[in-house]
Amino acid sequence: MLIGGCLAMLLSAGRAQVRIPGFDFSFVPRPGAGAVPDDPVLPLPDTVYASVRSLAYEVERCDTAVDGTLDGLRDLYAAAPGVFMFRGSALRDARFGGRVTGCPTTVTVDWVFTTDFDRRESDYGSWGGGTGWTGQPLYVRWPDSLAGRMRALSPALTDDFSGEEIIVGSLCGKVYFIDFASGRASRLPLEADNPIKGTPSLDPRLNGLLYVGQGIPCSERFGALTFDLFDHREAAFFGRDPRALRGWNAYDSSPVVAGGFLFRPGENGSVYKLGCDGRGVRLHSVLRYRDGRGRAPGIESSMAVYRNYGYAADNAGNIICIDLNTLRPVWVYDNHDDTDATPLLEIERGRPVLYTACEVDKQGDEGFSYMVKLDALTGRLLWERPVPCRKFAYAGKVREGGMFASPLAGGGDCAHLLFSNFCGASDACEGVMIAFDKRSGEVVYRTPLDFYSWSSPVAFYNEDDRMFLLTGDVRGNVYLIEGCSGRVLFAGKIGANFESSPVVVGDRVVVGSRGDRIYRLHVQ
Repeated sequence: MLIGGCLAMLLSAGRAQVRIPGFDFSFVPRPGAGAVPDDPVLPLPDTVYASVRSLAYEVERCDTAVDGTLDGLRDLYAAAPGVFMFRGSALRDARFGGRVTGCPTTVTVDWVFTTDFDRRESDYGSWGGGTGWTGQPLYVRWPDSLAGRMRALSPALTDDFSGEEIIVGSLCGKVYFIDFASGRASRLPLEADNPIKGTPSLDPRLNGLLYVGQGIPCSERFGALTFDLFDHREAAFFGRDPRALRGWNAYDSSPVVAGGFLFRPGENGSVYKLGCDGRGVRLHSVLRYRDGRGRAPGIESSMAVYRNYGYAADNAGNIICIDLNTLRPVWVYDNHDDTDATPLLEIERGRPVLYTACEVDKQGDEGFSYMVKLDALTGRLLWERPVPCRKFAYAGKVREGGMFASPLAGGGDCAHLLFSNFCGASDACEGVMIAFDKRSGEVVYRTPLDFYSWSSPVAFYNEDDRMFLLTGDVRGNVYLIEGCSGRVLFAGKIGANFESSPVVVGDRVVVGSRGDRIYRLHVQ
């Protein structure tokens, strides 16, 4: 699938007439649509806030035959039989439903799956196998009808295919399928050619489409892929966009399906909206933008969605809200520095709020990771908590400080708390998990980790609704932490480097490590 043949067409109808050539920042605001509707099936206003004046943007319409209005506003992932993308839901809130009994104190290994190891040298080194950042596995329980159809159609299923699968994209350039119970291959791997750093996304409409982004160019064919899992083939390839404002063509963002469309942010300064055409995809429209400093930022974070608004952060520190019906920006917030972490949405008193934090990158060797809470409808700052962080040397490289993990909202006895991991916030290359008060942003406690962590924490709840956290670090340690106090209940080395984020199924966790290993762990 190529982009170059698309007709370039700026959407009008009262839009901000802002064109990228020459950086003309003239501004004509769109009228609001009145009060925000309370009914979750009603769209949010087609409006724009003054903060959008900082952007120069255009929307290219490539499919004029299909109206871009979403055909529904509910979270399609809520009813999916499993965890189909990074952090599971459109809110990216990682409510995986982890359950334990009593107070868990141990983490043991159920099985280990071994990936290939890619020794090819790229301009960015050799990437090996296993998984990297964000690298979260997917989990799916195929309905009997679909499992039967796959048995009839797919040439790749093994004898271990039970209909309950783990799907994981590997740094070795392959997508693996693992039987959840046995840990053995449930089907042959798919070839993605280049290392996969991000998290694939499985279409929640159960059409068998799997969306995979390449992270590092070890071969010339570099971009994003769509696979059809019914006949185990590549259904579409999304190559270089000649109109992109930035040359880096990686796709670490985990795509999201909303209202009949697929939204795929890229690291090339673009956000793509695609429609599903039978067993493939077609490009509908593209948002391209530069910020007030003339930068065309790339997006590594995964887009969170609430009704018809999508939220992402970019490597210039912009947090941007987009109307998914039109792809036009609604508001933008400048959060100081490179932001790769996926934002978290939470509904508080019927209104969405957004949590995220930046890195210490462009600030210099020292600075702050600014954890912010924003009104997700307007971009208004509700609170900001600067966390002092710095760059540091580890394994022969200088690492940025700040937050690479995605935050986790507390529940149960920790419903008032927000959790995340930070790098460079303590001595040397140690890490720290910080618990914030959601209402004020005050730091409630800090739990030291032996090494820094890019892995996003996940939650378990017991019969009394007590919350427990599990996270890993870059030296392969796993930590089990009591949510209300920050007390470490278990710490032990299991893998080589858990920079990937885990997925939770009951009292089990599946997580990949750098090297060549995928683990299923048991929390008890």
